Amino acid sequence: MSTAVRVPEQVSPRQTEQVRRQELAAFLRSRRERITPDQVGLPPAGRRRTPGLRREEVAQLAGVGVTWYTWLEQGRDINASEQVLEAIAGTLRLDPYERAHLYNLAGLAEPPVEKECKAIGPGVHAMLRQLEPFPAVVLNGRTDILAHNRGYTWLLGDVDAMPFEERNSLRLCFTNRAWRARLPDFEESSPRVVAQFRAAMADHVAEPSWKNLVNRLLEESPEFAALWRQHEVQPHRNMLKRFLHPDAGLLRFNYTHLWFGRRSEMRLTTYSPADEETRAALPTLPG
Repeated sequence: MSTAVRVPEQVSPRQTEQVRRQELAAFLRSRRERITPDQVGLPPAGRRRTPGLRREEVAQLAGVGVTWYTWLEQGRDINASEQVLEAIAGTLRLDPYERAHLYNLAGLAEPPVEKECKAIGPGVHAMLRQLEPFPAVVLNGRTDILAHNRGYTWLLGDVDAMPFEERNSLRLCFTNRAWRARLPDFEESSPRVVAQFRAAMADHVAEPSWKNLVNRLLEESPEFAALWRQHEVQPHRNMLKRFLHPDAGLLRFNYTHLWFGRRSEMRLTTYSPADEETRAALPTLPG
């Protein structure tokens, strides 16, 4: 008796397009629900059945038709121009990463804003590889993780598995339990971390991406909110840091910040073993 072999169904372009529209609709809804009326200058409108802004409020603020925007959030087969997407991105206070994601889901080329991650050239990536197995990471002033090596993945977890917009070390420290579990001294060091971020934000107080990050942390982490209200500021310093690895146990590293230029806010942070036990615990990574 022969057994029929099921041939996998091919996904048609039409099906792919439908999935993309559904993803776009879900993304818009999630961004709309996190914005409160007072954040966009709207008066309170009494009790709301759903969190965040209403569809008609987004449409009004973005200067588009209510019916058209509703269809967009319903995943209907309509097209959005670059000008309309720009207006919606501004209304929903999308940061550069979310803005690029919106354009991609809408089937348009990314907006003409150079991403910092694209400024990480091949030479920097080569240097990150050469530092292995020592962990190393490239961060910007907003603490977004722009590039990292396999040693960093081993030490803190799989950054590549995270959504692009979630790869922010400050937010991971305060809201990601798995990340936080590897930082045994974070409760003690968190005031310094927040003070460093507040000092860095002085040059970016009006930028949506920075304000969005702070607003999200204020909503998601009472610990961050309490520290933020203290208005402490500190510079970045090279220090010793301990990590609790799930397999290797307690590790001690000296970490060093190397800035890309005199006025650059991007920095390469390297972690070198502070003792022989830590050095011996580092993994052997394939070439």
